[in-house]
Amino acid sequence: MKRLLIIALLTYMAINGCNAPFVPVTVKDSITLTPRNSNITKENAFNDLFLDSNVVEKFMETQKLDDTTANRLRSFYNARNFEFAWLDSKGPIEQAAAFSSLYNYNKDSVSNKALNARLDVLAEEDSLKVTASDPAMIKTELQLTLQLINYFKEKSASIGQLEHMVPVQRYAVMELADSMLQTNDKMFPGVEPMKAPLKAYLKYARNGGWPIIPVVKKGWKKGQSSPEIMLAKKRLFITGELKNNDTTSLFTDELEAAVNTFRNSHGYTQNGVVNDTVINAMNISATARLQQLLVNMERMKWMPVEPAGKLILVNIPAFVLHVTNGSTQLFDMDIVVGKEGHSTTMFSGQLNQVVFSPYWNIPRSIVRKEILPAMRRRKNYLASRNMEITREANGIPVVRQRPGKRNALGRVKFLFPNSYHIYFHDTPEKGLFNRDNRAYSHGCIRLKDPVRMARFVLEDSPKWTNEKIDSAMNSGKQRFVALKHPVPVIITYFTAWLNGGGLHFAEDVYGHDAAFSRKLFQ
Repeated sequence: MKRLLIIALLTYMAINGCNAPFVPVTVKDSITLTPRNSNITKENAFNDLFLDSNVVEKFMETQKLDDTTANRLRSFYNARNFEFAWLDSKGPIEQAAAFSSLYNYNKDSVSNKALNARLDVLAEEDSLKVTASDPAMIKTELQLTLQLINYFKEKSASIGQLEHMVPVQRYAVMELADSMLQTNDKMFPGVEPMKAPLKAYLKYARNGGWPIIPVVKKGWKKGQSSPEIMLAKKRLFITGELKNNDTTSLFTDELEAAVNTFRNSHGYTQNGVVNDTVINAMNISATARLQQLLVNMERMKWMPVEPAGKLILVNIPAFVLHVTNGSTQLFDMDIVVGKEGHSTTMFSGQLNQVVFSPYWNIPRSIVRKEILPAMRRRKNYLASRNMEITREANGIPVVRQRPGKRNALGRVKFLFPNSYHIYFHDTPEKGLFNRDNRAYSHGCIRLKDPVRMARFVLEDSPKWTNEKIDSAMNSGKQRFVALKHPVPVIITYFTAWLNGGGLHFAEDVYGHDAAFSRKLFQ
């Protein structure tokens, strides 16, 4: 990821223009207290749960908060009319995981281990039903807000900034876009690059967008003619991929170049073909793209502002990870991510171990759903897959796959301990990296070039030469290597971002954009 992406992603965006009028109240400790915003109701709120203000006061008393912190907490909930910030009726929302990732990434932040553990447990629940009267959920909600206050107290953030870290209400799309463009917070200049495409797509939407192109079974390519090709040209001219307003029906060299520019910015192979996938992407309306930009700009404020030292940043929808050192881009790498969407939207960890020639300890769910049925069909299934049963637990065999060429983890894996049991690893299925959509794994992240990753994380250890790494990867004997200097890993979910000065879009592979949009927009 180029420096522009790092700057653009690692920002905070305050949304001020769409909220109720602000009338400050000065209290004795010089903290400006926000009055209660009664315009926030159950009908227009971002979340669907509301706190009892007396419960909040009791929490502050129990926690023995000083006046400054107490008034920051009051201000935060006054601005929301005591709407929950971090939980809705289905459980923790995306911002809860994002903030947890942020403060866990910053080593100088004071972390709440009990709160982290509680969030991990809640994240694993498939069908939570949260009520506003549940003491455990109220405690989780208020402790997260207290964590937010303490975290940004170190950063000298103002009350107003904290109040809008989590959206308060649903907005009209155009209204929110206007508000984003009018925001002028000098503390967060990195958001400026994202305002240019936001302004452009706001203009597209106001001008009626672009024509709908009929979807065809067979694609068009250079040299062909079709009336629909004129619509594709008009579509690409509006958004700038096609430089000249060509109204002919011939698929020209210029159109092929424009199509490849479009394909590249949407994560598709640059083969110059307009097929049904490309047409469907072209047909996404300007208003929908505007919503996509706004949703992703909301996510960007939870990224660390100035990442120092080495960093591995994974963008799930783009199927790519980016390796940087400070502001220097080192390399990008294609990845395969989970097909089931169980990965959390955002979390962070520390890559601290490399495991050469690893065993694959097969998860219980996979043993139950896949291994046992296969064993019933074929008596020699385990032997044919180089697997073995090590013991039995609660009536289910514990199965692992021995190191070797067919091992599902390949020749090496990289551990960054987290509650989601996600790690990087090699794979024998290299063909998947040739596909545009690479959501195929059981949840872990497969690397296209694990050798390069091993050399990168072990470059501070002189004894781990390229030859020794290659030998360990092919030894067939499992070996754990602890890193002298762990490398931070941040898992993100951005479907719209800037890279190399250009705007890129990705498909909403896990449906997180759709869920966010339902909460954010009227």
